[in-house]
Amino acid sequence: MPRVTQEHFDARRRQILDGAARCFARNGFHATSMQDVLKETDLSAGAVYRYFSGKEELIAAIVGEVLGQVHDCFDEAARGTPPPPPDILVPSVLGRVLATKESLTVDGRPAFARLVVQVWTETLRNDELATVLSEGYADVRRAWTRIAEAYQEAGMMRQDVDPEHVARTMTACVMGFLAQQAMFGPVPVEVLRDGLRALMSVPDRSSAGMPDTRSG
Repeated sequence: MPRVTQEHFDARRRQILDGAARCFARNGFHATSMQDVLKETDLSAGAVYRYFSGKEELIAAIVGEVLGQVHDCFDEAARGTPPPPPDILVPSVLGRVLATKESLTVDGRPAFARLVVQVWTETLRNDELATVLSEGYADVRRAWTRIAEAYQEAGMMRQDVDPEHVARTMTACVMGFLAQQAMFGPVPVEVLRDGLRALMSVPDRSSAGMPDTRSG
């Protein structure tokens, strides 16, 4: 038999992951069977099971791939001196991730955000997937913490805020943006950019000599 090249292996794995992602985004994890994946990818059971043992391994691979990509983008930014500000960095990374998922559509509409929400839902009843997701988000959060620390070192951000709190806030910002896309339809990342930029322009009342009404 001819030897399978790495290029062929990677292409077939990509074909299976993309087909499974479309199924999960369209029907949800529980309503999707391996038979659905076989039909979507137009592959035999033997061809698919050579790469993945079942649905759980497929969804874990999809999650790991996306979170790895996000982590690598933010980790690269953390090495900048200083890193780009949030209104540039966050939309840039999110835009790069969304661009790699443009082919993931359901009924002609972008489906990546729908897939993300399906994954979140599945973690409520799947401990193994919850662990994969938790570890992936922890890696992203650590990268963002280093970015926040770099902001402080460069004098771009106040010193009395825990960098991990910033990391969790920015993670929540991206998760919320994706949730809105899943529920209400596609929105360009420029909306997120403009919103972050506007929030960053709000003056600190205490440092500007303005009355602070937040405690009331």
